[in-house]
Amino acid sequence: MKITVVGRWGAFPEQGEATACYIVEHDGYCFLLDCGSGALSSLQTYIDRRQIAAVISTHHHFDHVADLGALVYSRVVDQALNDTDKTLAIHCPHESRLHYEQYEKTPAAEVISYQETGVIKLGGVTVTFQRTGHPVPCFAVRLEAEGKTIVFTADAVYDEKLGVFAYGADLLIAESSFYAGQDAKGFGHMTSEECGKLARNAKAGELWLTHLPHFGEVAELKKQAEKEFSGAVKLAEAGLTMQAE
Repeated sequence: MKITVVGRWGAFPEQGEATACYIVEHDGYCFLLDCGSGALSSLQTYIDRRQIAAVISTHHHFDHVADLGALVYSRVVDQALNDTDKTLAIHCPHESRLHYEQYEKTPAAEVISYQETGVIKLGGVTVTFQRTGHPVPCFAVRLEAEGKTIVFTADAVYDEKLGVFAYGADLLIAESSFYAGQDAKGFGHMTSEECGKLARNAKAGELWLTHLPHFGEVAELKKQAEKEFSGAVKLAEAGLTMQAE
């Protein structure tokens, strides 16, 4: 199972970059975790967009879904040109399904809703979900394949149940919207310090910090997380890849 960072920013992308988007590949199957602003242009650096079979949308905030419509349009065009016959499967939170139904106005996409207790299979990857403390229905995602595990927190507040959900992950991708000591919970997010604690409590193998803020020195996020977690800590950046095998 391979994961590649496409976008690492929260809220909006910096010039030439993207917000939340990650490519997951396993046994020839390719899907996305979120498809935020700037994602469609950026992801084509790493894959052919026509390879994408599905998108797991963690929640309906624009920095996580902004390019989803453009991806659907690209599939409409590619089908019309006979470049692919694949329908794009969009997996979204059940409570937010109404926001996604617009994508089904074309046969290029199919919307499939999930719930917290749901389990789905995408190309040999088992996907499970955990609700997070965010202002809208939002779900952390756990990916498991061939004995390896990747967990993406999506947008979340720090709490014990998230640590249980992430337990034993080979890779934990955690949102670090704020610096240590700031009020992240009040905005439905986490600090770098909390990301480090989460990784430590989950006994994760490696921690990537993502959903980065547009203020301060982001290198400090890594230093702050390292005070809480003794494993490898990396700042997410476009093109960062891990092959979990």
